[in-house]
Amino acid sequence: VQLQASGGGLVQAGDSLRISCAASGLTFSRYYMGWFRQAPGKERMFVARISHYGGSTDYADSVKGRFTISRDNAEKTVYLQMNSLKPEDTAVYYCAASKVYSGRGETYDYWGQGTLVTVSS
Repeated sequence: VQLQASGGGLVQAGDSLRISCAASGLTFSRYYMGWFRQAPGKERMFVARISHYGGSTDYADSVKGRFTISRDNAEKTVYLQMNSLKPEDTAVYYCAASKVYSGRGETYDYWGQGTLVTVSS
């Protein structure tokens, strides 16, 4: 199983960015997908999750209304559209796959390598 995150980069506060995570080696549509992030010196935190076919989504309060998670099962890819970015959104963003619809990292079975998003003020 491989989850390949991409699309991170350096942006300015207020900008938008979309990051992607391409999956291989698993039956993608059978997994709930999530995004987590880890800022320097901080613990990993839940960002967003999405159900098998996208009918249900949930977000951390800190990103609600600004971030949107989506998925394309035909392309085996999950996306995170990030709008109105803030410097505090700076982190390595990780995608993960789980058989459980959860915001807890320990319930996720597979993890990507992460993509760095840096938001300058």
